[in-house]
Amino acid sequence: MFTMTSPERATDAHLHGEHEVEDHDRGLLFDMQRLVGRRRALAVFGGTALAALAGCTANTTTGTSSATTASSSESAAGAAAAGDVDVIPQETAGPYPADGSNGKNVLSESGVVRSDIRSSFGSSTTTAEGVPLTIRLTLVEADGDTPVEGAAVYLWHCNRDGQYSMYDRAVADENYLRGVQVSAADGTVTFTSVFPACYSGRWPHIHFEVYTSVDEATAAGQILSTSQLALPEDTCSTVYATSGYEQSVSNLSRVSLTRDNVFGDDGGVSQLATLTGDVPGGYTAALTVGL
Repeated sequence: MFTMTSPERATDAHLHGEHEVEDHDRGLLFDMQRLVGRRRALAVFGGTALAALAGCTANTTTGTSSATTASSSESAAGAAAAGDVDVIPQETAGPYPADGSNGKNVLSESGVVRSDIRSSFGSSTTTAEGVPLTIRLTLVEADGDTPVEGAAVYLWHCNRDGQYSMYDRAVADENYLRGVQVSAADGTVTFTSVFPACYSGRWPHIHFEVYTSVDEATAAGQILSTSQLALPEDTCSTVYATSGYEQSVSNLSRVSLTRDNVFGDDGGVSQLATLTGDVPGGYTAALTVGL
Protein backbone atom coordinates (compact mmCIF):
# COMPACT_ATOMS: atom_id res chain seq x y z
CA MET A 1 0.00 0.00 0.00
CA PHE A 2 1.42 3.38 -1.00
CA THR A 3 1.20 5.72 1.98
CA MET A 4 2.70 8.96 3.13
CA THR A 5 5.80 8.46 5.21
CA SER A 6 6.76 10.05 8.51
CA PRO A 7 9.92 12.20 8.72
CA GLU A 8 11.75 9.35 10.47
CA ARG A 9 10.68 6.92 7.77
CA ALA A 10 11.83 9.27 5.05
CA THR A 11 15.18 9.93 6.68
CA ASP A 12 16.21 6.38 7.57
CA ALA A 13 17.93 8.26 10.39
CA HIS A 14 20.85 6.63 12.16
CA LEU A 15 22.61 8.15 15.12
CA HIS A 16 25.93 6.40 15.38
CA GLY A 17 27.76 9.43 16.69
CA GLU A 18 29.70 10.47 13.64
CA HIS A 19 27.39 13.17 12.34
CA GLU A 20 24.05 14.73 13.02
CA VAL A 21 21.21 13.41 10.89
CA GLU A 22 19.47 16.12 8.91
CA ASP A 23 15.80 16.19 7.91
CA HIS A 24 15.70 14.33 4.59
CA ASP A 25 11.91 14.18 4.22
CA ARG A 26 11.38 14.91 0.54
CA GLY A 27 7.63 15.29 0.91
CA LEU A 28 4.54 14.61 -1.17
CA LEU A 29 5.97 15.82 -4.47
CA PHE A 30 8.86 13.36 -4.23
CA ASP A 31 6.53 10.50 -3.29
CA MET A 32 4.12 11.25 -6.13
CA GLN A 33 6.95 11.49 -8.66
CA ARG A 34 8.14 8.04 -7.56
CA LEU A 35 4.60 6.70 -7.74
CA VAL A 36 3.97 7.96 -11.27
CA GLY A 37 7.40 6.80 -12.41
CA ARG A 38 6.79 3.37 -10.93
CA ARG A 39 3.47 2.97 -12.73
CA ARG A 40 5.16 3.87 -15.98
CA ALA A 41 8.00 1.42 -15.37
CA LEU A 42 5.67 -1.42 -14.41
CA ALA A 43 4.03 -1.17 -17.81
CA VAL A 44 7.24 -2.59 -19.27
CA PHE A 45 6.56 -5.90 -17.53
CA GLY A 46 2.81 -5.75 -18.16
CA GLY A 47 0.06 -7.44 -16.27
CA THR A 48 0.89 -6.30 -12.75
CA ALA A 49 1.13 -2.54 -13.20
CA LEU A 50 -1.60 -1.16 -10.95
CA ALA A 51 -1.53 -4.17 -8.64
CA ALA A 52 1.93 -3.05 -7.56
CA LEU A 53 0.37 -0.18 -5.65
CA ALA A 54 -1.97 -2.29 -3.54
CA GLY A 55 -0.22 -5.20 -1.85
CA CYS A 56 1.55 -5.02 1.48
CA THR A 57 0.98 -8.36 3.22
CA ALA A 58 3.18 -11.34 3.95
CA ASN A 59 5.33 -13.01 1.32
CA THR A 60 7.84 -14.94 3.38
CA THR A 61 8.51 -16.54 6.73
CA THR A 62 11.49 -16.55 9.03
CA GLY A 63 13.68 -18.99 10.90
CA THR A 64 16.93 -19.12 12.76
CA SER A 65 18.54 -22.54 12.94
CA SER A 66 19.60 -24.24 9.72
CA ALA A 67 16.83 -26.82 10.08
CA THR A 68 14.15 -24.26 10.90
CA THR A 69 15.16 -21.82 8.18
CA ALA A 70 15.32 -24.58 5.58
CA SER A 71 11.74 -25.48 6.43
CA SER A 72 10.73 -21.81 6.29
CA SER A 73 12.38 -21.42 2.90
CA GLU A 74 10.47 -24.40 1.59
CA SER A 75 7.22 -22.94 2.94
CA ALA A 76 7.94 -19.61 1.26
CA ALA A 77 8.75 -21.39 -1.99
CA GLY A 78 5.48 -23.29 -1.74
CA ALA A 79 3.55 -20.06 -1.21
CA ALA A 80 5.22 -18.53 -4.25
CA ALA A 81 4.37 -21.56 -6.34
CA ALA A 82 0.74 -21.12 -5.35
CA GLY A 83 0.71 -17.52 -6.57
CA ASP A 84 0.54 -16.19 -3.01
CA VAL A 85 3.24 -13.53 -3.35
CA ASP A 86 2.16 -9.95 -2.64
CA VAL A 87 3.73 -6.76 -3.92
CA ILE A 88 6.71 -5.76 -1.78
CA PRO A 89 5.91 -2.64 0.27
CA GLN A 90 7.44 0.57 -1.06
CA GLU A 91 9.90 2.18 1.33
CA THR A 92 12.19 5.17 1.48
CA ALA A 93 15.65 4.85 -0.03
CA GLY A 94 16.87 6.80 3.00
CA PRO A 95 19.41 9.61 2.98
CA TYR A 96 22.34 7.41 1.80
CA PRO A 97 21.29 5.79 -1.51
CA ALA A 98 24.07 7.12 -3.79
CA ASP A 99 21.65 6.65 -6.68
CA GLY A 100 21.90 10.21 -7.96
CA SER A 101 18.85 11.43 -6.04
CA ASN A 102 20.89 13.52 -3.58
CA GLY A 103 24.06 14.29 -5.53
CA LYS A 104 26.15 11.18 -4.92
CA ASN A 105 25.89 8.54 -7.63
CA VAL A 106 27.68 5.20 -7.56
CA LEU A 107 25.48 3.85 -10.35
CA SER A 108 27.37 5.77 -13.03
CA GLU A 109 30.73 4.34 -11.93
CA SER A 110 32.40 1.59 -13.93
CA GLY A 111 32.48 -1.57 -11.86
CA VAL A 112 29.20 -1.16 -10.00
CA VAL A 113 27.65 -4.14 -11.80
CA ARG A 114 29.03 -6.95 -9.64
CA SER A 115 27.95 -9.78 -7.37
CA ASP A 116 30.65 -9.48 -4.69
CA ILE A 117 30.14 -6.11 -3.00
CA ARG A 118 32.47 -6.57 -0.03
CA SER A 119 35.27 -4.43 -1.48
CA SER A 120 35.41 -0.92 -2.87
CA PHE A 121 36.19 -0.51 -6.55
CA GLY A 122 37.93 2.23 -8.49
CA SER A 123 40.46 4.26 -6.49
CA SER A 124 40.12 2.07 -3.38
CA THR A 125 40.10 -1.68 -2.84
CA THR A 126 39.30 -1.66 0.89
CA THR A 127 37.25 -4.66 1.98
CA ALA A 128 34.45 -4.36 4.54
CA GLU A 129 34.88 -6.73 7.48
CA GLY A 130 32.18 -8.83 9.08
CA VAL A 131 30.40 -12.18 9.18
CA PRO A 132 29.88 -13.40 5.59
CA LEU A 133 26.39 -12.91 4.19
CA THR A 134 24.96 -14.00 0.84
CA ILE A 135 21.85 -12.03 -0.15
CA ARG A 136 19.48 -13.71 -2.60
CA LEU A 137 16.41 -11.89 -3.92
CA THR A 138 13.88 -13.58 -6.20
CA LEU A 139 11.87 -11.17 -8.35
CA VAL A 140 8.41 -12.37 -9.34
CA GLU A 141 5.22 -10.91 -10.73
CA ALA A 142 2.93 -10.67 -7.75
CA ASP A 143 -0.14 -11.95 -9.62
CA GLY A 144 0.93 -15.33 -10.93
CA ASP A 145 4.46 -15.67 -9.45
CA THR A 146 6.12 -15.50 -12.90
CA PRO A 147 9.88 -14.86 -12.49
CA VAL A 148 11.00 -11.44 -13.67
CA GLU A 149 14.06 -11.87 -15.88
CA GLY A 150 16.39 -9.07 -16.97
CA ALA A 151 15.50 -6.56 -14.27
CA ALA A 152 18.36 -4.91 -12.38
CA VAL A 153 18.65 -4.70 -8.60
CA TYR A 154 20.80 -2.05 -6.94
CA LEU A 155 21.50 -3.14 -3.35
CA TRP A 156 23.31 -1.36 -0.52
CA HIS A 157 23.65 -1.44 3.27
CA CYS A 158 25.79 -0.21 6.16
CA ASN A 159 29.02 -1.83 7.33
CA ARG A 160 29.82 -3.58 10.61
CA ASP A 161 30.16 -0.21 12.32
CA GLY A 162 26.81 1.12 11.08
CA GLN A 163 28.43 3.41 8.49
CA TYR A 164 27.36 3.92 4.87
CA SER A 165 30.13 4.17 2.29
CA MET A 166 30.33 7.45 0.38
CA TYR A 167 28.53 9.32 3.18
CA ASP A 168 29.89 8.71 6.68
CA ARG A 169 33.17 10.56 7.24
CA ALA A 170 35.17 7.45 8.13
CA VAL A 171 34.20 5.72 4.86
CA ALA A 172 33.45 8.69 2.60
CA ASP A 173 36.16 7.57 0.15
CA GLU A 174 34.84 4.01 -0.04
CA ASN A 175 32.03 2.59 -2.20
CA TYR A 176 31.86 -0.93 -0.80
CA LEU A 177 28.60 -2.70 0.11
CA ARG A 178 26.95 -1.31 -3.02
CA GLY A 179 26.34 -3.12 -6.29
CA VAL A 180 24.02 -3.97 -9.17
CA GLN A 181 22.97 -7.39 -10.45
CA VAL A 182 20.65 -8.48 -13.29
CA SER A 183 17.93 -11.04 -12.54
CA ALA A 184 18.37 -14.47 -14.11
CA ALA A 185 15.70 -16.53 -15.88
CA ASP A 186 14.44 -17.72 -12.50
CA GLY A 187 14.20 -14.12 -11.25
CA THR A 188 17.12 -14.38 -8.83
CA VAL A 189 19.94 -11.97 -8.05
CA THR A 190 22.71 -12.87 -5.62
CA PHE A 191 25.13 -10.64 -3.74
CA THR A 192 28.13 -11.65 -1.63
CA SER A 193 28.46 -9.29 1.32
CA VAL A 194 28.87 -9.05 5.09
CA PHE A 195 26.26 -8.91 7.84
CA PRO A 196 25.28 -5.27 8.48
CA ALA A 197 25.25 -3.62 11.90
CA CYS A 198 22.27 -2.53 13.94
CA TYR A 199 22.65 1.21 14.32
CA SER A 200 20.72 3.41 16.71
CA GLY A 201 17.05 3.89 15.87
CA ARG A 202 16.60 1.30 13.11
CA TRP A 203 16.04 -2.44 12.85
CA PRO A 204 18.88 -4.26 10.97
CA HIS A 205 18.10 -3.94 7.28
CA ILE A 206 19.31 -3.92 3.67
CA HIS A 207 18.16 -1.44 1.01
CA PHE A 208 17.41 -2.24 -2.62
CA GLU A 209 15.96 -0.64 -5.73
CA VAL A 210 14.63 -2.52 -8.74
CA TYR A 211 15.05 -1.13 -12.26
CA THR A 212 13.60 -2.46 -15.51
CA SER A 213 17.09 -3.10 -16.93
CA VAL A 214 20.77 -2.70 -16.17
CA ASP A 215 20.88 0.24 -18.59
CA GLU A 216 18.21 2.01 -16.54
CA ALA A 217 20.06 1.21 -13.32
CA THR A 218 23.48 2.41 -14.43
CA ALA A 219 21.90 5.56 -15.85
CA ALA A 220 20.20 6.14 -12.46
CA GLY A 221 16.97 6.05 -14.44
CA GLN A 222 13.38 5.06 -13.74
CA ILE A 223 12.96 3.07 -10.51
CA LEU A 224 10.47 0.22 -10.59
CA SER A 225 10.45 -0.49 -6.84
CA THR A 226 12.25 0.73 -3.72
CA SER A 227 12.17 -1.39 -0.59
CA GLN A 228 14.14 -2.85 2.31
CA LEU A 229 14.90 -6.33 3.65
CA ALA A 230 14.69 -7.01 7.40
CA LEU A 231 16.94 -9.49 9.21
CA PRO A 232 15.59 -11.93 11.88
CA GLU A 233 16.24 -11.04 15.51
CA ASP A 234 17.76 -14.28 16.75
CA THR A 235 20.24 -14.46 13.87
CA CYS A 236 21.17 -10.84 14.49
CA SER A 237 21.75 -11.61 18.17
CA THR A 238 24.03 -14.51 17.26
CA VAL A 239 26.06 -12.45 14.80
CA TYR A 240 26.28 -9.43 17.08
CA ALA A 241 27.80 -11.59 19.82
CA THR A 242 30.92 -11.95 17.63
CA SER A 243 33.93 -9.64 17.61
CA GLY A 244 33.48 -6.32 15.82
CA TYR A 245 29.73 -6.01 16.34
CA GLU A 246 29.83 -4.90 19.98
CA GLN A 247 27.88 -1.66 19.49
CA SER A 248 25.10 -3.53 17.68
CA VAL A 249 24.27 -5.51 20.83
CA SER A 250 23.02 -2.49 22.77
CA ASN A 251 21.45 -0.90 19.68
CA LEU A 252 19.42 -4.06 18.96
CA SER A 253 18.18 -4.19 22.54
CA ARG A 254 16.59 -0.75 22.10
CA VAL A 255 14.67 -1.38 18.87
CA SER A 256 11.84 -3.63 17.78
CA LEU A 257 10.87 -4.96 14.37
CA THR A 258 7.20 -4.31 15.05
CA ARG A 259 7.85 -0.72 16.12
CA ASP A 260 10.41 0.09 13.44
CA ASN A 261 9.44 3.20 11.44
CA VAL A 262 9.87 1.32 8.16
CA PHE A 263 8.90 -2.28 8.91
CA GLY A 264 6.31 -1.53 11.59
CA ASP A 265 3.38 -1.23 9.15
CA ASP A 266 2.86 -4.98 9.10
CA GLY A 267 5.30 -6.04 11.78
CA GLY A 268 7.99 -6.62 9.17
CA VAL A 269 6.35 -9.83 8.01
CA SER A 270 6.43 -9.15 4.28
CA GLN A 271 10.06 -8.01 4.22
CA LEU A 272 11.61 -10.43 6.70
CA ALA A 273 14.23 -12.62 5.07
CA THR A 274 14.71 -16.30 5.72
CA LEU A 275 18.23 -17.10 6.91
CA THR A 276 20.25 -20.28 6.76
CA GLY A 277 23.83 -20.93 7.83
CA ASP A 278 26.04 -20.12 10.79
CA VAL A 279 28.76 -17.70 11.86
CA PRO A 280 31.79 -19.80 10.79
CA GLY A 281 30.42 -20.63 7.33
CA GLY A 282 28.39 -17.46 6.80
CA TYR A 283 24.68 -16.92 6.29
CA THR A 284 22.35 -16.73 3.33
CA ALA A 285 19.41 -14.30 3.46
CA ALA A 286 16.60 -15.01 0.98
CA LEU A 287 13.55 -12.93 0.13
CA THR A 288 10.91 -13.19 -2.59
CA VAL A 289 10.14 -9.75 -4.03
CA GLY A 290 6.72 -9.32 -5.59
CA LEU A 291 6.51 -6.67 -8.31
